[in-house]
Amino acid sequence: MRYRSFTLSVVFLCFSAASTWAAKLKEVTLDSWNHYVSLTEARIDEELSSPSGFLVHDFLDPAEAAQIRSAIRSGIFVRKMTTRNPEGGEVKIPDGLVHHWYATVRVPRAKLEDVIAWVQDYDRHHEYYDEVEDSRLIERKGDVFDIFLRLKRKKVITVHYNTNHSVAYRRLSPERMASRSESTHIAELEDPGSSREKEKSPDADRGFLWRLNSYWRFAQEGDGVVVECESVSLSRTIPVAFRWIVKPFINSVPKESLEATLLPLRTAIAGAGP
Repeated sequence: MRYRSFTLSVVFLCFSAASTWAAKLKEVTLDSWNHYVSLTEARIDEELSSPSGFLVHDFLDPAEAAQIRSAIRSGIFVRKMTTRNPEGGEVKIPDGLVHHWYATVRVPRAKLEDVIAWVQDYDRHHEYYDEVEDSRLIERKGDVFDIFLRLKRKKVITVHYNTNHSVAYRRLSPERMASRSESTHIAELEDPGSSREKEKSPDADRGFLWRLNSYWRFAQEGDGVVVECESVSLSRTIPVAFRWIVKPFINSVPKESLEATLLPLRTAIAGAGP
């Protein structure tokens, strides 16, 4: 118990120190991020146009695909993803960290159109998701939505953001749809909730969330809808002195946020039952 208390104290001190770190997004970091995203999107586009599958798990090892199908009968499946260079090497992100996660659920007793309508109800996302404090549709042009989300990310410390996203939907068949969401503006908030609230300048931002993309697939399968999402985000690196204890916490937030995005969808539309 004494060791656990000491560890938690160290974690708190690390995050308290982190609250004063400012990190500027460097051009080399952004270029590497764009390279990672382009490779990821090339793989996704290839899968979406493939005659042999549609969902992410259609292209995984058969044993893992079977595990996923079993898991989503009553819950959610989450795994870490990694995009590599064509020759197989790691895509290095100087002074940055890419967080790439995949999650999937099956919404029972649901129609594709109902799921899409729920997801596209951006004016009410703050009612659906704990991490969304405010939300609204700014503009819609056909199947492209420009939206605003005020986000809250909490892990020992709490960080608030004003964010804007462009979301484009594609119907690939009567029973299949896909979408791509790209952040167009992310600003950490200073003194959130007070009369002094304002967006931090890029130079004052702590760099916990610089970029956020998500790639969705929706497939009607029998009397339910399988929903998949890949979340790809960019954050700053952690100073070496704190990396051993802070990095696991920084890495866990994107995973937990993805889980918190998919589970309410399943519960709201079909309830918690299989």
